[in-house]
Amino acid sequence: MDKSGSGCGSKKENTDKGRSLIDLVFSWSFGDALNESLYKGQVKKIPETFKSSSEYLHSFVAPLIEETHADLLSGMKRVSQAPSRQLDSVTRDKRYKPPKDLIYKIVLKRDSKKSDLATYQPQSGDLVTLTDVRPKCTSDLNRSKMSYLLAYVQGVKEDPDELFIRSSKPIMIEEDMQRKENISQQKPTFFFVFLINMTTNIRIWKALHPDPKGGNLNMINKVVQMNGADEEDCPMCLSEKKSGTVLPFNSKGLNDSQEAAIISCINTQACHHQNTVKLVWGPPGTGKTRTVGSLLFALLRMKCGAITCAPTNIAVVEVASRLMSLVKGTLKYDTYGFGDIVLFGNGKRMKIDDHEDLLDVFLDYRVEILDKCFSPYCGWRTSLVSMIDFLEDPERQYSQYLANRELENQKTEEENCDENLKGKDSTNHKLEGKNCDVNLKNKKSKNSWRKVINETLKQKETKKKHVASKTENRLKPDEKQGTHGAFLEKKNAQEAGAETCKEDPITLQEFIKKRFCVFYERLKFCVVNLYTHLPTHLVSLELVKTMMIALDLLGSLETLLNRPKSDKGLKIALNDTETESEIGHFAKLRVARKHCLQRLKSLPLSFPVPEFSEKIIIKNFCLDNACLLFCTASSSFKLNPKRTVPLELLVIDEAAQLRECESTIPFQLPGLRHAVLIGDEHQLPAMTQSKSSGQAEFARSLFERLVLLGQKKQLLNVQYRMHPAISSFPNKEFYDGKILDAPNVKDRSHEKHFLHGSMYGTYSFINVTCGKEQFDHLHSRKNMVEVAVVCKLVANLFKEFTGTRQRVCIGVISPYKAQVHAIQEKLENKYSECADSGFTVSVRSVDGFQGGEEDVIIISTVRCNINGSIGFLSNHQRANVALTRARHCLWILGNEATFIKSGSVWKKLVTDARRRGCFYDADEDKHLAQAITTALFELKQFDSLMSMDSPLFKEAKWRVCLSNDFKKSVASIKNPELLKQILNLLEKLSSGWRQTPEQKNHRKNKQIAVGGSSGLLEVYPVNGSLNLLWSVDVIKENSHFIQILTVWDMLPSLDLPKVAKNLEALFGKYTVNKMIHCKCKCLEGNLVVPMRWPMKDCLMQSVGREDDIMSRSFASLSLANKSSASHADSKVRSRGKWRLKQLDCSQNRDQ
Repeated sequence: MDKSGSGCGSKKENTDKGRSLIDLVFSWSFGDALNESLYKGQVKKIPETFKSSSEYLHSFVAPLIEETHADLLSGMKRVSQAPSRQLDSVTRDKRYKPPKDLIYKIVLKRDSKKSDLATYQPQSGDLVTLTDVRPKCTSDLNRSKMSYLLAYVQGVKEDPDELFIRSSKPIMIEEDMQRKENISQQKPTFFFVFLINMTTNIRIWKALHPDPKGGNLNMINKVVQMNGADEEDCPMCLSEKKSGTVLPFNSKGLNDSQEAAIISCINTQACHHQNTVKLVWGPPGTGKTRTVGSLLFALLRMKCGAITCAPTNIAVVEVASRLMSLVKGTLKYDTYGFGDIVLFGNGKRMKIDDHEDLLDVFLDYRVEILDKCFSPYCGWRTSLVSMIDFLEDPERQYSQYLANRELENQKTEEENCDENLKGKDSTNHKLEGKNCDVNLKNKKSKNSWRKVINETLKQKETKKKHVASKTENRLKPDEKQGTHGAFLEKKNAQEAGAETCKEDPITLQEFIKKRFCVFYERLKFCVVNLYTHLPTHLVSLELVKTMMIALDLLGSLETLLNRPKSDKGLKIALNDTETESEIGHFAKLRVARKHCLQRLKSLPLSFPVPEFSEKIIIKNFCLDNACLLFCTASSSFKLNPKRTVPLELLVIDEAAQLRECESTIPFQLPGLRHAVLIGDEHQLPAMTQSKSSGQAEFARSLFERLVLLGQKKQLLNVQYRMHPAISSFPNKEFYDGKILDAPNVKDRSHEKHFLHGSMYGTYSFINVTCGKEQFDHLHSRKNMVEVAVVCKLVANLFKEFTGTRQRVCIGVISPYKAQVHAIQEKLENKYSECADSGFTVSVRSVDGFQGGEEDVIIISTVRCNINGSIGFLSNHQRANVALTRARHCLWILGNEATFIKSGSVWKKLVTDARRRGCFYDADEDKHLAQAITTALFELKQFDSLMSMDSPLFKEAKWRVCLSNDFKKSVASIKNPELLKQILNLLEKLSSGWRQTPEQKNHRKNKQIAVGGSSGLLEVYPVNGSLNLLWSVDVIKENSHFIQILTVWDMLPSLDLPKVAKNLEALFGKYTVNKMIHCKCKCLEGNLVVPMRWPMKDCLMQSVGREDDIMSRSFASLSLANKSSASHADSKVRSRGKWRLKQLDCSQNRDQ
């Protein structure tokens, strides 16, 4: 095994271990990178058991390399859509040492046309390619001018447009630029194109190559040795145990299985005899996150060092939010205790701005706050000393203020200008002190401070080169710095004065009020944030109470200072000597000042923290001293191996979604003794890019492997999410009926109806028969008919919402990305503005919805084919996730025939839905039927539209045949309203409706009628400009002749005569017998129904015999089932109910 690289070694070793994977990627040629079979046959299946930790770790190496290769290949295929930036300059860094250390400093050009959010900002770990063109296809990466070149982003400077890269080849950009400038004076253009981010893979690589001397492999050895025969609890702990474990908090709201799981984990944490890995099985809706939050709350109360990891930032945020909801309101004093909790990671991916409740524990926010609290210019020590000095002798500072004004008045504008050029090295100090007070001024609440700091973090994300100069320009031109003391005196005078030197000086009373307010706000900011953000073992509760008493006293003093008084009376009150002339108000002021000074002097000037000279020191301090840490498994790599508070317990939430190789990162944390894995192997595992890696079980989690080995799981057996009608099938199919429905979901109030009709009850399978699978440009499937049905359902829900104002959250799920995108495009954010009013729509893939839930879930399954092929939809884990997201209503869209033939879990679902009376055809709802018909027309799927299953002809009596000319005419129509009019007319004609003689005569009077001798051609108006040309025809079917409708075309009135002439020529070729059969009409009330004749009878040529044939005809050709046709036929024979009317050509010509 390669011994280079570990998360626990020296910095140099860490770098070497990480770069070995980068070197491997750099070694791939352009052809290698595009070769999908580069590692074919080299990726072996990861076994379930191992002989040693070395074998265990090594088993992941080849699949990781293959997965990295597949990631790169995928990035190269998508390069035309990849984010990119143009280079401004490239220079060699001082660390540049060929042939491997090809380190360059890159400066990216800013695009003034793009917003900061739309601009690609490279991050450490990005693997990019340098090209001389903005690539439009993969081959552009290997053009002759600049052959295939990769670069790895090693670091980003404070200015995000300046970064350091390590290149796979020497970059001759500088020389090329100089040469071309000498010749053409034109600078060549180069692009910096993102491919993938390798951070997580590099961290896994390092974890797979640990330092044999300094690493902690105790937990790795434990998972290697585990099997189903392992004892659940430590025998020694059981022998020492005298009484049952009591939870250190009120367990009200937890069910028995949740409480048992928490107690079991707490007992595990207390064991010092052996390393333990505990499995907690949390099926959908069973309160898994609540259980994890309660466990962590108990650990916080016990001051146990623990780290909580999850596969994604979103999952980390969810469990952290759950803990904070339990912690708030239970602390001994306000937010005292938050300093023991740290959440760290990528704030953008965590969407931390949407979680204000987490800002107090978010690391980046905490670092900014503590940086201000310990600032030498406006931090705790400075503010405390300044307030004490001020209260002891405010008159002296007032005198200094007046003296400074006098000096300023003596200076000329020229001198002021000279002074502004001095002290450039102190600009940052001035800026810090100034901005500190600007930020704190009038910030009366902690929420205001939080917003200020959070805004600062946002600004740092989009920081540009010109920010510093702009900030400097905000400084007043007369601000200058001499010694630190002089600077404070002058600065304080300016804060208190707030007027120019040319104005009259403020009075003593005004000076004292303003100066006091500045110092008071600084102290208030520091006190609240120090007890919030420092760990409790460094700030005692007694000290917190003392600081708050001091603030209360200062608040009382501020009230007294704000009361009207004269300067003379104020001087008397500020004098420590009591006088006979002192009146009550001034006496109170003097006493309050005295008490404030006593309390302030009792406070410590410093705290037992290191010197915070840099923010990285503050960050490390927070991470090292926290009791509970939250981060992704990958980010746990950042933790210092030499922590102040040891981490003894690892909790992995969503453990079944975390690749086992990635779990090796937190499993090697120093001091770690136990691990608790919470997950559900029946839900989706992690994704893999490579098929070979997937087949090698690279996506398998440690949780799943231990379950396969028979390791015992602690089951959470009560679900609180789904209505019993929704939970019934997945509980039976995936969990063997082990999950109980909680009282809340069985309550009648949990049954909600958001639309009218039995189809839209709690649980429905809606059969969409006319769908058609299509592929998008990325070879992902979509079904536009199902898209239309989904959009109509959402529209109907919104219409109902506007009437009832009943809040509803809708989730639309599909297993295919193309379907997700198609639905999103159709919805076009139509309902995004309604989110605040209580109507929300979320469209995501099954993978993207894992862990989520909504009131109504609509599943679009997409698959519709005659083979019963459903691809990865047959995966039980994917089906389970999709079917368990709904709280109140679950509506599943799919094709019954496809699922029945698939023989998969979906066949069982359809059968179950039919058995339970929850099966419906989509076209049973007229709104859905219309949506399906419109979609088929828009997609030009006329074969599907004319099929027996088409909702357009669900109630039709006539079979309709569309000519190619008509299909072409419809294909050219873009107006959806016109399409609807055409559909409505076809639907009416197929149902037997015909124009009345009066309507035909009206059109004749308008000179729209067409001439012709056959009398077969019919022209019906679609709207004011277009007309539908159709006729009755006769075709052979089996042993009968039947009447059908043939739609010839759709034309404007001016084009009718020419086309009619051509059609009359066609009709002229009909035999007399066929003509007669075409013009025969059978009436059913006001409707005309098609006729059919046995072929043997139709061969007779006698007209009289023909009449006899017609009298014995079948009633109609129905698109319904055979029993309906037989019933109609029996009515004709028994009662002679049908009236058969044969009209000659002259009578029918104008009808």
